[in-house]
Amino acid sequence: MNAKNVFRPVIPLALFAASALLATPASAVGTRTFQIDSLDDFKGGDFTGASVDSNGNLRAGLALGATPLKDAQGVWSSVTLSDGSVLLGTGNDGKIFKVSGGQVSLAATTGQMAASAMVTAWGGDVIVGTFPEGKMFKLPGGKGDGKDAAKFADLPDTEDVWALAFDEKAKALYAATGPEGKVYRIDQSGKAQVYFDSDEPHIVSLALDSSGAVYAGSNGKGLLYKITAPGRASVVHDFDADDVKAIAVAADGSVYAIANKYNEAFSPPKRNRTNATGPTGSKPGRPGKGELTRFGKTGVAEKMLEDKDTHYVTLTLGDDGQAYVGTGAEGRVYTVDDNHLSRLVADTEERQVGALVMSGKKKFVATTDPVVFHEVKGDAGADAVWTSKVLDAGLRATFGRLTWRSDGQVELETRSGATETPDNTWSAWSKALTAPGDVQSPAGRYVQMRVRFGKDAKASLREIALSFVTDNARALVTSIDAVTKNQPRGSIKTGIVQSGSETLKAQPSVKISWRTDNPDQDELRYRLYYRVDGQSTWRSLLKPAEKLTRADYDWDVSALPEGTYRIKVEATDELANPPDKVTSHTLESATVVVDTTAPVFKALSITGRQLKGEIVDGIGPVARIEVSIAGSDEWRPLAPSDGVFDEAAETFDSNIAALVPAGSHILAVRAFDIAGNVVMRDVEAK
Repeated sequence: MNAKNVFRPVIPLALFAASALLATPASAVGTRTFQIDSLDDFKGGDFTGASVDSNGNLRAGLALGATPLKDAQGVWSSVTLSDGSVLLGTGNDGKIFKVSGGQVSLAATTGQMAASAMVTAWGGDVIVGTFPEGKMFKLPGGKGDGKDAAKFADLPDTEDVWALAFDEKAKALYAATGPEGKVYRIDQSGKAQVYFDSDEPHIVSLALDSSGAVYAGSNGKGLLYKITAPGRASVVHDFDADDVKAIAVAADGSVYAIANKYNEAFSPPKRNRTNATGPTGSKPGRPGKGELTRFGKTGVAEKMLEDKDTHYVTLTLGDDGQAYVGTGAEGRVYTVDDNHLSRLVADTEERQVGALVMSGKKKFVATTDPVVFHEVKGDAGADAVWTSKVLDAGLRATFGRLTWRSDGQVELETRSGATETPDNTWSAWSKALTAPGDVQSPAGRYVQMRVRFGKDAKASLREIALSFVTDNARALVTSIDAVTKNQPRGSIKTGIVQSGSETLKAQPSVKISWRTDNPDQDELRYRLYYRVDGQSTWRSLLKPAEKLTRADYDWDVSALPEGTYRIKVEATDELANPPDKVTSHTLESATVVVDTTAPVFKALSITGRQLKGEIVDGIGPVARIEVSIAGSDEWRPLAPSDGVFDEAAETFDSNIAALVPAGSHILAVRAFDIAGNVVMRDVEAK
């Protein structure tokens, strides 16, 4: 047999350009726009005293102080003392720090991994819950001398104390624990009794209503319980979540709960792990998904807030009666009103909001990674600044007009550069625009915008648009693929399936497709050409007025002579650019064999049960020979004399006694070429 190197339509042609020539920079006509007009758009930026609501209104937000706790690792809990100072429970040896007047001091040490829960109880004493040994400590009057905290209670069957709640009327303390999922009621002497024993592994949150009912949230199935007496509990809600992280009861009796679905399984930190750094575990994990739900007096659940990009860690009610949540990623605080208008009110530099208070004289946001105490000092007003994320034009761009819609006067600045992260190669911030106008920043691939409220603290901005035009980059045709319409794309097999299966019909059509690298995403127009291999004249595949903008084409080859052809694809950006700025690129395929006629029998005979013959195809190779007893519809394969179907002419000499019983029979013999063309002849076996 002879080795061949033949390409034909049924075999894909994957071809790559040998080289790519750089186009001379030219300005594309297509003007594009960065549009920022929704909560999600604004959320991508940085908020310094600025806020944005779910209607896309940007305005001044909260002014936050910043007191770092250099020796702390992770904020787990907090209480506010009567003098306005704040105690923060942290994760390094369960230390408790006091923050007062911008000063930080060590109040007490528990010797545990984390001071995971704190509450003010009898006579102003602060009770502290810890893990992983389930120990409880007491700071009399909330005071500490920086030494070991006094032991208060040991809870049986408990490793983790996740939450504490104090009933002022009944003078009773409740503790949410794990890993047995129990709620304990504890008296002033430290004596503990099981108040509720759930089927969940952990109870992680607690809250009390005015009647003394205890609300408890679980980790496991994400259940919210209402406990009205020892051992008497009902499920208020079964969340599609992993936990009910926090609960708050409003003055009108409404119950708020945050629930989370995590991307990683819950695993409480243990002694042999690195010190706990935050309320979600020992190490920062991937953000989950959080939701805030309100239950009115009738118990009907109403989802108030949802975030699919991060989970919620903290929950509190503000003086305004609205719920505030702190996130487990990006250290942000959101609130939502009765009309479901949500608002991002604070954006810290840290990873997670570990403690949050938005009512009373001392409002604060305490964060983790690193630990920083942010006192809420009021509205940011004129100091509020919002900076957009880095916007990518894809190529070097010339920036045009910057427009916005606002109530009141705001100022907008821009800067640009060639690196994804701003550095000293970027331009300086431009002179502020106080009214829409042309951007003064130089051309660059990347740009940022900054909004200031310096002259009008009450102003709000709801839409920003920045027009730009990128340099015109030439689109390159990188590969061409050609297959017959009955051949699966990407296959390296012939169009003939195995013997005995349904045969494919030859189709005089070639599916041509190609890939392009189009850096500036201009609309492209394509022109297709073909030529006989060995000749120099290219002929158009398209009709004279045909405009092709898709990257594929069905080529009808029924009127073409059989032979070997080549295809050329030209890509041009003429639809998006004026004539003097148009660029184009062409790529030529490897050989494509057009085979539209069936092979022929040069000879066919049978002697006894020895069947002989010769098949010849104009292009070749012959791909398959089969025999059948006429009328049986069961075809059996025959092998070529040389054992391999690889030539345009193949002979066969086969004993078919095992296939044809004794007696006279009419046999049908058929042969296929590789393109699926078929010929059939009859012969009588006696």
